[in-house]
Amino acid sequence: MRHSTDLEFYLARAAQARADADSATLAHVRERCRRSEAAWNDLADRAARTIKMRDDHEKMKAAEAELSK
Repeated sequence: MRHSTDLEFYLARAAQARADADSATLAHVRERCRRSEAAWNDLADRAARTIKMRDDHEKMKAAEAELSK
């Protein structure tokens, strides 16, 4: 599944940005890393919503197919 792979990638990038922020000594670098972390987390949230919507849609289609038998 490509989308779960995307979600894992986004979460890994967010974790890396968080680690970079935690180890940064310069304030502007730390702030940049925090912004990056937030952006990756937003992408992960979108990917998770997409996966849930797709799963819900597939369940609905399966239920409709079962009813039409």
